[in-house]
Amino acid sequence: MNELFTSLLPRPSSIAAVPGSFTLQTSTPLQAGPDLVAVAAWLRAALGPATGCALPPGDGGIRLRIDEELPGEGYELDVGPTGIAIAGGSPAGVFHGAQTLRQLLPPATLRRSRIADGPWQVPGCRIVDAPRFAWRGVMLDVARHFMPVADVLRFVDLAAFHKLNVLHLHLTDDQGWRIEVPGRPRLTSVGAWRPSTMLGSRSHDRYDGRPHGGFYTADDLREIVGYAADRHITVVPEVDMPGHMQAAVAAYPELGHGYDGPVRTAWGVSPHVLNVGSASLDFCREVLDHLCDIFPSELIGIGGDECPTTEWQESPVAWERIRAEKLAGPHQLQPWFTARLAEHLAARGRRLYGWDEILAGGAPPGAVIAAWRGVEPTVHAARAGHQVVACPDTAVYLDYRQSDDPGEPTPVGTRLTLADVYAFDPVPDGLAPAEADRVLGAQANVWTEHLESAQRVDYQVFPRLCAFAEAVWGPAARDFAEFEARLPAHLARLDALGVNYRPITGPRPWDARPDAPGNPRTLADRLAELHEMTADLRRPVS
Repeated sequence: MNELFTSLLPRPSSIAAVPGSFTLQTSTPLQAGPDLVAVAAWLRAALGPATGCALPPGDGGIRLRIDEELPGEGYELDVGPTGIAIAGGSPAGVFHGAQTLRQLLPPATLRRSRIADGPWQVPGCRIVDAPRFAWRGVMLDVARHFMPVADVLRFVDLAAFHKLNVLHLHLTDDQGWRIEVPGRPRLTSVGAWRPSTMLGSRSHDRYDGRPHGGFYTADDLREIVGYAADRHITVVPEVDMPGHMQAAVAAYPELGHGYDGPVRTAWGVSPHVLNVGSASLDFCREVLDHLCDIFPSELIGIGGDECPTTEWQESPVAWERIRAEKLAGPHQLQPWFTARLAEHLAARGRRLYGWDEILAGGAPPGAVIAAWRGVEPTVHAARAGHQVVACPDTAVYLDYRQSDDPGEPTPVGTRLTLADVYAFDPVPDGLAPAEADRVLGAQANVWTEHLESAQRVDYQVFPRLCAFAEAVWGPAARDFAEFEARLPAHLARLDALGVNYRPITGPRPWDARPDAPGNPRTLADRLAELHEMTADLRRPVS
């Protein structure tokens, strides 16, 4: 079989070689119906600069069409001497088929300008393909280190190239607030900037002394949403509340409990959370309304993770709320608070998306859970009747170190090798069929405490995101040795796309960050820690 077939990634469900090939020429036309105008425009823009093929409208050549008999994101790709036909169950399916076509062409065609004249031959084949999971996502943290719009759009392109379909944007945290909100100018004039940044793991207490910040205007966010939509990626926004709110409290101290200091400079969890007064709840509703106005996603993220109750235990406002709502104590404030946010989103026709801490005390009906604290929360959420996205830090946190090599930049967390990520399955063992059906899929999480640039994001993410993409697209039964043999040809594509991926042979000397030391962890220690962290899921609801 042609080597190109065996290097496709994620690997299609079915590949068959057929005699002959098709040569893409400057005169090759592209035929697409009115429901595929956007896909056709994207394909022309993707192939034209490097091949010189403008793909003008016309019959023959490349034909795109909808076939409603196919799965929505599934496609059929047929290449023969007379032309190329891509049929999909929806525009998304056709788009995925077109991404496979790009991989069937030489890597030079992925560049942004012509470096060769061709001919551009596509080998004869028939490919039938469809994804296993509906949610194939990646979370990008732009709060810890701000990522300019152009870099976010490039990240979207790379996700789409690997047939991922969800971008979860972590927009706010203790260390920075990254979005404008009407009527709240200090969120960006104050909350979007910190005076210094921690260098490396917080265990070393080092700082660079340089201010850092940035934020997205409403138009910036609309651009990201529209660009992603053209690539059949849904952008799910997240504003973390009621915890991870020091940046907002720094901007508007009345939202907190007397804290009157700067945006947090250290990594880790701030004790400075929102108070639970009416003004704070109104603030959260304003933010959610703004997100709903910009992001068409059915799901809106509210975070809900790592919210200390220390300030609530001493807060008169908190105790007034506890008495008014007849709650048992401060530990019930967050479930009450989350329920109010879910009600507000429901009134806007949306659903709440939150980290698995919101399961403690009972998550609101209809909430979708991002299960990150190991495998147990995925099981708990599915058995509690919630749809769930599996994203355990023990398998898919791409900021974690990739090897034990001392040259790995800022090695934190447990070791997650390429093979570890490839072995991940979103559906844990032991779930009944109805429970397993509630697992929508998975997402890889990219936290950026130690990723200060797009170059550093590339290094941590690729090629592990390639392995993740195949794990969530294809069947549960996979062969890492076979994937590993296919990967070098795919890395040539990443080279053409300008991706600063980590070499398979290990870090290069210039990848190291001796000024930002890490704090490696063992898997055994992390599993013990996660067992303690998830004790809230094993306690009866009071």
